[in-house]
Amino acid sequence: MSAAARPSSTTSHASTSAASHLPPAFPGRAPWGTAGKLRAWQAEALDLYRERSPRDFLAVATPGAGKTTFALRIATELLEARVVRRVTVVAPTEHLKKQWADAAARVGIRLDPNFSNAQGRHGHGFDGVAVTYAQVASKPALHAARTTAERTLVILDEVHHGGDALSWGDAVREAFEDATRRLSLTGTPFRSDTAAIPFVEYARDHEGIRRSVADYTYGYGDALRDHVVRPVIFLSYSGSMRWRTRAGDEVSARLGEPLTKDMTAQAWRTALDPNGEWIPSVLAAADRRLTEVRRAVPDAGAMIIATDQTDARAYAGHLARLTGESPTVVLSDDDGASDRIDEFSAGDSRWLVAVRMVSEGVDVPRLAVGVYATSTATPLFFAQAVGRFVRARKRGETASVFLPSVPQLLGLASSLELERDHALDRPQTAEEQGLEYNPEDALLAAANAEQNGPDAVGPDGKQGTFVALEAQASFDRVLFDGGEFGTEAAVGSDEELDFLGLPGLLDADQVSALLRQRQADQLKGRRRTQAAPVEEMDHRKQAELRKELAQLVGAWSRRSGQPHGAVHAELRRRCGGPEVALADPAQLTARVEMLRGWFVGKR
Repeated sequence: MSAAARPSSTTSHASTSAASHLPPAFPGRAPWGTAGKLRAWQAEALDLYRERSPRDFLAVATPGAGKTTFALRIATELLEARVVRRVTVVAPTEHLKKQWADAAARVGIRLDPNFSNAQGRHGHGFDGVAVTYAQVASKPALHAARTTAERTLVILDEVHHGGDALSWGDAVREAFEDATRRLSLTGTPFRSDTAAIPFVEYARDHEGIRRSVADYTYGYGDALRDHVVRPVIFLSYSGSMRWRTRAGDEVSARLGEPLTKDMTAQAWRTALDPNGEWIPSVLAAADRRLTEVRRAVPDAGAMIIATDQTDARAYAGHLARLTGESPTVVLSDDDGASDRIDEFSAGDSRWLVAVRMVSEGVDVPRLAVGVYATSTATPLFFAQAVGRFVRARKRGETASVFLPSVPQLLGLASSLELERDHALDRPQTAEEQGLEYNPEDALLAAANAEQNGPDAVGPDGKQGTFVALEAQASFDRVLFDGGEFGTEAAVGSDEELDFLGLPGLLDADQVSALLRQRQADQLKGRRRTQAAPVEEMDHRKQAELRKELAQLVGAWSRRSGQPHGAVHAELRRRCGGPEVALADPAQLTARVEMLRGWFVGKR
C-alpha cells in the first residue's frame, strides 16, 4: 500500500453534539438570538441534504451566513454514520486552511492544515487535511490517490476558484472525481469569465445560456431580512482629477461625470494615487465614520483594500499620520500575514490595510467600515470585498463602504441584493457579432488608445508613462437599499457630516428613514442658499491664490516629507471648505495664511 493510500490508525472523534453548539457563523461571535442552534437556512439546507443524500451538493450562501458551520455539521453526521472516514477541505488561501482547521477542531474533526504534497499523507492523529486549490493543481494524482484510499468527503470552499485556470479545473476534477461525497460552497456563485466550475451542474435558461444550478441558495437579501448580515451604506466620492498622458498632454476631468471608458479609467487611477488629495480626504472621512460607529460598537474596525503593495504601504502612511496609530498591514499570503490577520481580528485597533488576499473568505467579524481603493471592478471581486464587512454580530450593526464615483462600482453597489448565477454562455456584443462595425471608427479608437492610454506604447516601442498630477475629493452621494441620497458637497461640510454621523447601531428601516430625512433637510437648505444673492467672484484673484497655494504646498511637502495630497487634506480639515478647484478666494486665503504660519512654527 502506498504512503498516500495508507489509512490512519486513529478513530474520528467528530461529534454532531459539538457541531450543534458551534456558533452559526464560526469563527465570529454568534449574532443576536442565534447561539446554541442552527440558523433557519442552515437547518433547512441540512434537512434537504439528509433527504437527498447526494454525492454532489452546491450550497450558495452570502458571505457571513455561516457556510463553515453548515458544512461541518454535514461532515460530523457523515463521519458518525460511517458514510465517510476522511475529510478533505480545499480552500483558496493558506489563512483559510488554518481557519477551517480551527473550526473543525471545535466539533472534533482534526484537520491537518500543514499537510504538504511532499509528505504524501496527513500527520498521525488527523481525520483529514486542509489544502489550497494551488496545492491540488500541482499534484492532482497524489490527491486522487488519497481520496480513493478511504471513503472521503471533499469540501470545496469558494468552489468558483476551481475554474481560476483551465489546469486548475482539470486538476480538481482529476483529484476528486472518485470522492464518496463532494460538498461545494460559495458566497459568489458566478465568475467574471466563462470557465466551467468542476462538479457544478449547469442548465440552460430561456435564452439558451447555461447557468449554474445550486441545490440550496441563501442570498444577501434573505440574510438581510433575517438580520444575519448587516445592511451596507455605500458612500461615494467624486472630485476633480488631472493627469498627463504619454504624449505630454494634460487632461482634466471630474470623476463621476459621463466620460469615455478610457477617461474613466484614467480619472479613477488618478483618484487612487497616494500622492493626491483624494485618498487622504476619503480616508479622513472613513476614519470619522469609524469613530461614530465605535461609539456604539467599541471594537469596530476598518479596512482599506489597495490595488498593490506600493499603494498599500503609502495608504498605511496616510492612516498613521491621520490617526496617530500604525495600522495593521497585510501584503501577502504567508504565515506572518495570517498571524497579523488573527491578531487584528482578536484586538480592537482601528485600521487594517490589505491588498487582495483579505477580500475573500477571511473572517474578521468586527470590520464595519471599508474603503474600496482598488481598480478592480469585476462583480465577483466586488461582492467578495463587500462580503468582508457584512458579518453581523448583533442586531442593528451597519456596514459603511467608501467608493470612488465610478459607474461600474456604483452599478454594482446598487444591485448588491440581486442574485447572480454563473453563466457559461455569454451573449455576444454587437461588436463581437460584427454588427454596426465601422473599420474607420475602430482604427481611430485604437489610435486614441495608443496615444492617450495610461500604459500606451509609443512608436519607439517603449511603454508610456502615466502621471497623476492632481486628485481632489468631494462627497458625491449615499447609496442604500437601491436608493440614492444626498447631493454633492465639499469634504468636511455639514452636508457630508450629516451622513458620516449616522448612528452606529440602526436597523435597515431606521437607516432608510434617516437618509430620507437628511436628504430632505439638505435640499431645503440648498434652496435657501440658492435664493440668497451671490457676490461676484474675482476669477483673477482666485487664480493667483490657487497658484500661491500650490507653491506653498510644494515647498511644505519638500520640507516635511508629506505628500501634496496629505498637506491639502490637512488644510481642508483645519480651514474647512471644498477642494481647491471649488474654493472661493476667502477659503483659499485662509489656507495660504495657515501655511505661512507653519513655516514660522505656528501649527
